[in-house]
Amino acid sequence: MKIYFAGSIRSGRADVELYSEMINHLKNFGEVFTEHVGRKDLALNGEDGLSDRSIHKRDLDWLTLSDAVVAEVSTPSLGVGYEIGRGLEMKKHILCVFRPQEGKMLSAMIAGCPDVTVKSYSSLEEVKSIIDDFFKSLKTE
Repeated sequence: MKIYFAGSIRSGRADVELYSEMINHLKNFGEVFTEHVGRKDLALNGEDGLSDRSIHKRDLDWLTLSDAVVAEVSTPSLGVGYEIGRGLEMKKHILCVFRPQEGKMLSAMIAGCPDVTVKSYSSLEEVKSIIDDFFKSLKTE
């Protein structure tokens, strides 16, 4: 299984520890193309030395090769929304996980999409269980 993990980079560095833990857990199910999202040394503005165009091309190539997309959507991100939309166009299996804390609300465009599995969680153990259930459901299809 090839997995595309999406999480806010330019706005979501506060969640880097969580992203890292989720990516490590996702490795139980296959290859994760986007491990860099969980790197603690990643700059606040993303990857140094790569142009926006090269990042876009590389990430779309990875998305195209992926079987599934797992997106942490608690921090609003245009990039993550774009990746989800493109993943939908490509008929990818998509799981979006969201922490409904501090009065945050998930966009209706994600929450209301019938082709996206959306789950809320409040702990690392809970999101790991959600990921486990998502990948088990893919095996039964």
